[in-house]
Amino acid sequence: MDPRLSQTEWKKGSAEMLILSLIEARPRHGYEISKLIEQRSGGAVRFYVASLYPLLYRLERRGWIQGRWVEKSGQRRRRYYRLTRQGRRVLASQLQGWREFVAGINRITEAENA
Repeated sequence: MDPRLSQTEWKKGSAEMLILSLIEARPRHGYEISKLIEQRSGGAVRFYVASLYPLLYRLERRGWIQGRWVEKSGQRRRRYYRLTRQGRRVLASQLQGWREFVAGINRITEAENA
């Protein structure tokens, strides 16, 4: 099994949760979201335009995030995304599920290595 395939699958499974987590505190634009994911993961997780923006549009269609175009003097127009009330509920559920999943994996792997 190719280890990169596993990382790709993990990324797909956690992408929504990562994005929702990053815009929970304040609205962010796509490029900023991409860079924060890369920085905070130490480069282990990266999203490129080809995969990030379709995901943002999908989250917006679901009603989990809301986008708004913002124009600032001397800068290009950017679409900032914020979490909706429904998005907050989804994020809370995803985080709880993720924590339970990771705890279960840890219990299995720690028992095998004990």
